[in-house]
Amino acid sequence: QVQLVESGGGLVQPGGSLRLSCAASGFTFSQYTMSWYRQAPGKERELVAHITPSTGGTDYADSVKGRFTASRDNAENTVYLQINTLKPEDTAVYYCRAVHFTGRDDYWGQGTQVTVSS
Repeated sequence: QVQLVESGGGLVQPGGSLRLSCAASGFTFSQYTMSWYRQAPGKERELVAHITPSTGGTDYADSVKGRFTASRDNAENTVYLQINTLKPEDTAVYYCRAVHFTGRDDYWGQGTQVTVSS
């Protein structure tokens, strides 16, 4: 059974940091591009970061460059998103997504809420 389980969200003050995790199971993690998306209330879901299967190369949305860092541990089947210098506009539900390098499979997690407020 395929599972993607995000954790690490919460309420944090502006300027704070969080580390989100996404634990994967039920598929060959190392063959999947892992991505982080977020969806704020009333807005479209947007891609914030992705990390490739083999080299671990990363790419980020312009709005988060320099503050967000994605990483993966293929031995632990987990992908991380380190979020620094949080801003109120970072408030959203954060989702992880796994896409096989061939494009044949596509899985989503259930999301974790990040709220940035003083």
